[in-house]
Amino acid sequence: MQNINQTLGQYSELFMLLAALAYTVGFLAFTWDLVKSSRRIREIEAGLAESAKDRELVLAGAVAGGKRGKASADGAPTGSTADDAMDYQGERRSAARIAVALTIVAAVIHAVAVVTRGVAAGRVPWGNMYEFCTTGGLVVAVVFLLVLTRKDLRFLGTFVIGLVVVMLCAATIGFPTPVANLVPALQSYWLIIHVSVAVAASALFTLTFAMSVLQLIQASRVARLASGGEDRLPFMRLVPSALSLENLSYRINAIAFVLWTFTLMAGAIWAEKAWGRYWGWDTKEVWTFVIWVVYAGYLHARATRGWTGTRAAWLSIVGYLCIVFNFTIVNIYFSGLHSYAGV
Repeated sequence: MQNINQTLGQYSELFMLLAALAYTVGFLAFTWDLVKSSRRIREIEAGLAESAKDRELVLAGAVAGGKRGKASADGAPTGSTADDAMDYQGERRSAARIAVALTIVAAVIHAVAVVTRGVAAGRVPWGNMYEFCTTGGLVVAVVFLLVLTRKDLRFLGTFVIGLVVVMLCAATIGFPTPVANLVPALQSYWLIIHVSVAVAASALFTLTFAMSVLQLIQASRVARLASGGEDRLPFMRLVPSALSLENLSYRINAIAFVLWTFTLMAGAIWAEKAWGRYWGWDTKEVWTFVIWVVYAGYLHARATRGWTGTRAAWLSIVGYLCIVFNFTIVNIYFSGLHSYAGV
């Protein structure tokens, strides 16, 4: 048994609180960027709509949704959706830049909190629901920041960082667990392999969940504009077309699915080492397999059956809801060999 450093564990909880506060401010900054951009777009459209010809051009650009329109004198977009390539453009969005900087600061503090938790316990910091949730939230934020170095996904900031805040609140309020030693069933090197890959896969699925939600919103908005309706969500001009979101989500889901497949396989090997069988129809095992089946169905349906658009988005969302159900309801309310949630 490892000696527990309770003082360092308390510092970890303090850092986690500071990280949650920093993420919250970053979330507000991302939200303000969307609001500010929405107001700017409405002002530009109001000026362009003085002539019928200009108004037709604005609506046509909104429906096409494929390319970014020319910028106005102060660098704001003139009414078309974001570039489907998701590359960075020339315009400066100060609120978005501040939001990204705050997210970086929050992620650094968050990493310190996770590391100190592990040092305090003398083990890897993902042995219960609190630790899985906090470590998972860190991976989501880090993956998001890494992708930002290549693609302009700042339009996802409000949704992704909002989910990270929810995860930290769920950990600290719903699953508070003092730093402690692992239960005997988890004292294995397979904890490092199995759970770390599960955390990475869950983080990627979190990103695709956010993109699938935006895909549905964007598709509904474009359909409304095509029928002559009013653009009620002008901030969605910062978001690429529904097809581009779907394509990126599909690629990320494919990577996450490989990781989840390894999670399932590693869990079976660990089960054989711990309990002498690879599969026992334990509730946790069943729902891990259900998640695999849902995402396998999603990838197969989209690749071979032509399930694109809203149907693909809904399948992706259902898969993520199964992950949430597996992590919360199954861990808390179903007894079995995996009943070591720590709550």
